[in-house]
Amino acid sequence: MVASDELLPTVVLRQIGDKLYEKRKLAALEVEQLIKRLAAQNDQHRIRLIIDKLIGEYAFSSQANHRKGALLCLAASAVGLGDPTEVHLRQIVPPVLASFTDQDARVRYYACEALYNIAKVARSTFILFFNEVFDAMFRLCADSEPNVQNAVQFLDALIKDIAADCTRFDVAAFIPKLRDYLRVTNPHKRQFLLSWVVVLDSLPHVQMLRHLPALMDGLLSMLAEPVREVRTQAANCLKDFLSEVRSAPESDLSPEFFSRLTATVVDRAGSPDELTRLTSIHWLRAFVELAPDRILQHVPAILGVVLFNISSHNADIQRECAEANAALLRLDVGVYGVPRADGYSAGLDMAAILGTVILEMRSEMEATRLEALRWLHFLLARAQGLVLEQVGRLLPPLLDSLSAPSDAVVTSALGVLAALADCPGQFNSVLVAFLDRFRGEAGFALLQRSGSSLVRRLCSHLGAAAVLPELGAILQRDSDMGFAATMVSVLNLILLTGPEMAELRDQLRRAAVDPAGAKLFTVLYPSWCYSAGALLSLCFVAQAYDHAVEIVHAFADLPFGAELLVQIDRLVALLETPCFTFLRLQLLEPRKHPSLLRALYGLLMLLPQCNAFRMLNARLQAVPTLELLQLGGGLGPTANGRASAANDGVTSSTQRPEPDAAPPDWADLSALLRVFRAAQLRQYEAYVEQRRPPPLMPIGTAGPGVTFATSITDRPTTLSTADKGGVPYLPGAGAAPSSGLGFPDVIGRPVGGAVSPPPGNGAASVGGPGLAGPAAGAAAADAAAGTAAAVSAAAIGVAQVLSFADEGTEPVTRGASGVLSGGGPSFGDGSALLAAAPADAQLAQHMAPQQLQNQTQQQFLGGAPALNPETVRGQLHHVSSVGSN
Repeated sequence: MVASDELLPTVVLRQIGDKLYEKRKLAALEVEQLIKRLAAQNDQHRIRLIIDKLIGEYAFSSQANHRKGALLCLAASAVGLGDPTEVHLRQIVPPVLASFTDQDARVRYYACEALYNIAKVARSTFILFFNEVFDAMFRLCADSEPNVQNAVQFLDALIKDIAADCTRFDVAAFIPKLRDYLRVTNPHKRQFLLSWVVVLDSLPHVQMLRHLPALMDGLLSMLAEPVREVRTQAANCLKDFLSEVRSAPESDLSPEFFSRLTATVVDRAGSPDELTRLTSIHWLRAFVELAPDRILQHVPAILGVVLFNISSHNADIQRECAEANAALLRLDVGVYGVPRADGYSAGLDMAAILGTVILEMRSEMEATRLEALRWLHFLLARAQGLVLEQVGRLLPPLLDSLSAPSDAVVTSALGVLAALADCPGQFNSVLVAFLDRFRGEAGFALLQRSGSSLVRRLCSHLGAAAVLPELGAILQRDSDMGFAATMVSVLNLILLTGPEMAELRDQLRRAAVDPAGAKLFTVLYPSWCYSAGALLSLCFVAQAYDHAVEIVHAFADLPFGAELLVQIDRLVALLETPCFTFLRLQLLEPRKHPSLLRALYGLLMLLPQCNAFRMLNARLQAVPTLELLQLGGGLGPTANGRASAANDGVTSSTQRPEPDAAPPDWADLSALLRVFRAAQLRQYEAYVEQRRPPPLMPIGTAGPGVTFATSITDRPTTLSTADKGGVPYLPGAGAAPSSGLGFPDVIGRPVGGAVSPPPGNGAASVGGPGLAGPAAGAAAADAAAGTAAAVSAAAIGVAQVLSFADEGTEPVTRGASGVLSGGGPSFGDGSALLAAAPADAQLAQHMAPQQLQNQTQQQFLGGAPALNPETVRGQLHHVSSVGSN
C-alpha cells in the first residue's frame, strides 16, 4: 500500500484545497508534472492511485475549495497523460460531469473548464462520453450565472469540432435524446439545440434527413418562440431542410419518410401561431408538388388544413393556402397508379376527402366555404358515384349555403346544386330538397329575402322549361297545402316577370296553336290551382279567357275570404306591368276578345271599391265605347267563347262578337276546371280540419253545402277596442291565419258575412240570411262593423295584428314587405309591386256584404239563380248602414 505522502507531496495536498486560486493552480501544475513522469515510466498503477485519491478525498468533499482544486488536478492529470486512454477517461470524466450539478456556481464553472481541457487532449476518444457530456452542457447552457454560460459555450464549440471530425459519432443513438430535448421552452436551451441540429446537418457523413421526421415537431414548435432570434434560427433551419428535401434523390426519401413528416406537419398546421401555420402549409404544398403519390392517405387532412386556413386574415397564409389548394386540384390521375373505374386513384380516400369538404361547407368564413364548394364541384366530376352515395350528408350544408350572407357563396352553391341535379336520377330529389329549404320560420325568411332570386338562378343553370314544371309537380303532391300555395305564388310571379322565363311566357301565349305551350299550361295547371290568383294569371298569359271566366264563375260556389281579395288586388297590379302589355292592347278589340272583358269585369265585381277596383275600372273604361256598343249582349252568358245576343235589339252578323283567340279544343279545359274545384275544396277541408274548434252547437248554414257553428252565447255581445294598431276586435278573441286561398278567416264566421238582423227576425245573422243565434240588436250591429274592419285589415293592413273571436289562434300580420304571414301564402321575394296592396278603409266597409257580391256578380255574368227580392233589400239596407259608419 502506497502512503498518501508518497503519491503526492504534503505541500501539494495542502495547496489542492487552498482558498486561493493561484495556490490551487500551482498544485495542479505539480500533479501534471508528476503524471507526465509516471506516464513516461508507464507506471499506470501509481497514476490510477493518484487519480483515485483526487476523486475520493477532494472531488466530492464538502468544502467547495477542495472540489475546485480536485477539478483542476483531474484536468491536469489528463493533460499530463498526453493521450489518455479510454480507461483513464472512464476514471477521470465521471467526477467532472458530476460537478456540473454542483450548487456552487464557481464549482460548475471549474467543471466546464476541466472538461474542456480533458476533451481537448482526448479528442476522438472523448466521443465515447458524448451523450453524457451533451446532457451536462444542456443543463448548464441556461445557467443563471453568465460565467458558467460562457464556459459552456466554449466547451460546446469544442465538442462540436470533435463530433465533426470523429467518424465514430453515433448520430442514430443521439437523435432520440435530441428529439426529447427539442420539446423544451427555455430560449437559451432552444438556441443550444438548434445550433446542434444545424451542425449535425452540415456534417457530410451524417444523413440528417433520415432523422428529420423525429425532429420536425420540435423544430416547428420553436417557430412560436417569443424570442425573435430563436424564431429566425428555427425558420432558417427548416428552410435548409426543405431545400434538401427538394434536391434529395427520390431513393433517399421513402414513403414512410413522407408519411411521418406529413402527419407531423398537419398537426402543427393547426397551431394558433401564424408563423407556424405558414411554414407548415408551405411544407405541405411542397409535399403535394414533390411526391403526390406518397402522401395520398394524408390528402384529406391536408385539404382540411388548407380550407380552414384559406380564410386567415394573414395575406401570406392566404396566398400559401391558395397555391396549396391549386396543387391539390391539379393532382393527376396518372401518378396514382391504376385508376379506379370512376376515374380516380385507388389509393386516394375519396370518402374522407368528401367528409372534409362537407365539414368545411358549414364554416362561417366565406373563403373557406367557396373553396369547399369548388372542391365539391371537382369531386362531382372526378368521383360522381361516391358523391351520390353521400348525397344525404351533402345536401343539408349545401342548401344552408343558399342563406349565406355572401352572394359569391350563394352563386357557387347554386352551381353545385345544379351540377348535382344534372346527375342521373337526382333531378327530382334535389328540387324536393330545394323546396324544403323554404319551410319553417327560417325557410320563410329566406323565401321573403331571396327566394325569387334563388329560383331564377337555378332556372338559369338547369333551364326554366325543366325546373318550373318539376317544381309544380312536387308542389302538387305536397301535403302542406299552405306551403304549396305560398310557393306557387312565388313561382307564378317569377313566371310572369323573370327574364329567365321569357321563353316559357312566349310558349304559353301560343298555347292555342303550339302543342308545347298547351302542354306547359296543362302541366302547370294542377299546382297553380292552389293559388287562385296565380291560376288566373296563368290563364291570362295563355289567353285562355273563356276558362278565366269559368274560374271567376266558380268563386260563387267555393268558399273564399280576405286572401282571395288580396290575390285579386295583386293580380290587378300585375295587369299593369309589361308582361301583360299584349292583354291591355287586346282590350282595344273587345269583339275579338269578349271573354277577356267578361273575366276582367268579373274580377271587378269581386273587388270591393278600393284602389284596385278603381284601377281596374279605369282600365276598363278606356275600352272603346263604340266597340262595346257593337257587342250588343256580348257580356251576358257565353258559350264557347262567343257573346250571346241582347234582348233589346236585333244584332246583325257583323255586330256579333268574334270568338276569342284560343280555339276551344287546344286543351281539356273542362277537366282542368274540375281539377281546380277539387283542389280548392281539398284545401278548404284541410283548412277547416286544421282550424276546427271544440264541438259547438250548430246554428245555421253559411252557404250552399257549408255549415258553420259558433258559440255566441259564450262570448260577449258587445265590442271593445284594445290597443292593437287601432283595430276593433272581439273581446277575448285570437286571430285566425289566412288560409292562402280565400277561405273564411274564422270558423263560424265567413269572411265578408255581415252580422245584422234579418228581415222579420230579431236574432243575429252571421254571413247572411238563414243564420240565427241568441245574440241580437245593437250589439250584433256593432259586431258587424268590428268584424268587417278586422277582416279588411287582415287582408291588406300593413304591420297590423288582428284578433277575431277564436281564442288561442295566431295573428295574421303583414310586415314592411307587404307579405302576409301566419299561415297564408304570399308572393314572397321580388313582389314589392304586388305586396303593396292598398290599406283602403273602403275595403273594410264593403267586405261585410261579400256574400251579396258573390251572388250579384254571378247574376251579372250569367248562370246564377236570382236572389229573393226581400233578401236583396235587406242586404242593401245593411250595406248602406255599414258604409255610413
